[in-house]
Amino acid sequence: MRSIWNGAISFGLVSIPVKLVNATENHSISFRQIHLADGGRIRYRKVCELDEEEVSGGEIGKAYEDADGTMIPITDEDLAQLPLPTAKTIEIVAFVPADHIDPLQMDAAYYLSANGVPAAKPYTLLREALRRSDRVAVAKYALRGRERLGMLRVVDDVIAMHGLLWPDEIRAPQDAAPDGDVTVRDAELDLADALMDTLGEVDMDRLHDDYREAVEELVAAKAAGEIVLPAEPEDTGDGKVIDLIAALENSVRAARKSRNGDGDSGMADVHPIKKTSSKTSGTAKKTTHRTPTGKTVTRSGSSTAKKSAPKSTGAKKSTSTTKKSAGSAGSRTAAKKTAKKTETKAATKTATKKRTSSSGGTPAKKTASSRKRTSA
Repeated sequence: MRSIWNGAISFGLVSIPVKLVNATENHSISFRQIHLADGGRIRYRKVCELDEEEVSGGEIGKAYEDADGTMIPITDEDLAQLPLPTAKTIEIVAFVPADHIDPLQMDAAYYLSANGVPAAKPYTLLREALRRSDRVAVAKYALRGRERLGMLRVVDDVIAMHGLLWPDEIRAPQDAAPDGDVTVRDAELDLADALMDTLGEVDMDRLHDDYREAVEELVAAKAAGEIVLPAEPEDTGDGKVIDLIAALENSVRAARKSRNGDGDSGMADVHPIKKTSSKTSGTAKKTTHRTPTGKTVTRSGSSTAKKSAPKSTGAKKSTSTTKKSAGSAGSRTAAKKTAKKTETKAATKTATKKRTSSSGGTPAKKTASSRKRTSA
């Protein structure tokens, strides 16, 4: 990587020669301005507004514009004579915990590389000291003609430096908060917590720029002469929240489905809200029914189905009547059969008793008389 600055880290009386390289790169797709009539590229030329002549880079200098519009020329020699101790030095002024740095101050990121073999030992010493102390170094440095604030921290085995904005460059968040007092219910907070738990963590290396990929595909398709069809716009809801609870519940379900492939993950319990209103939705579907007389009746709402459910055709009524008649007839037939059986049993018992009484006594007496006749 090409260095953009060469200097040294001032660590007390220790000086560490380093090179500054960019730690980030821009992958955004850039476009050129063209003349729509013929496709010619539009270029900007630097022209002096006094003589309207185009000037080259060697003829251009710096100037400070005063409040009344007066231009005060400032040369590079003027700036070089200013006392700037950090012109070639990253001067460490303090070591603080990382959470003492406001993320709003974060600016560009750089890698600090040891410049030469003699710098390896002090560079490693500073790196390990930062790692063991679990702190970051606050430093001042000069880059591109101005003094800046920076933060040094360890990334893998390299010392990285983040450019920081000066505290007076951070604007106060005035008028950014919602107007008025807004109350958040515990149920809404519980659903928000459930959504956060369902979304969980993410592998930052898997995140990518979907829009840039879409632009690349568009450029490739146009270069190949293909017809590009417009994509269907996604329903974003226009930023209007009608029911916050319902929106949170739907978000939790969608997050579960995205994470697990189904809606049952067990990570967060979501209970649907019971509707207390008896009013039906204004978008109820209309249903058309044809009566037995041939008339057509159109009704709307779910109440139509409920009211019409008990109604049936004449054929259904006759069928049910037949079933009831058959059932009652069967019951009467069974009752008659039972009565006949009972009468038959009673008649049999009566006849037996009569025969017994007419024979002149019990069977034991009959046996005794039979024995007397036999002996005689």
